[in-house]
Amino acid sequence: MDYLFWIGILAGTLTTVAFLPQVIKAYKSKETKDLSLVMFIIFSSGLILWIVYGLMAKALPVILANSVTLLLCFYLIYLKVKYG
Repeated sequence: MDYLFWIGILAGTLTTVAFLPQVIKAYKSKETKDLSLVMFIIFSSGLILWIVYGLMAKALPVILANSVTLLLCFYLIYLKVKYG
């Protein structure tokens, strides 16, 4: 595997991990009034398109990072609906 693969893995890891503090905070506090449901729906749509792109391009870092981020985003949407 070449350096581009590892750059993609690192970039995907960092952008995915960036979501974790928000997920943890929303889970612990059960407070989601400051989260924008519309933003998360639009963002989820973009993540789905990135996954499709990654599948078509056979780009594993894109597929992995966006799939995990999409799961976290769906969980935040769930918390927003439940507690918002």
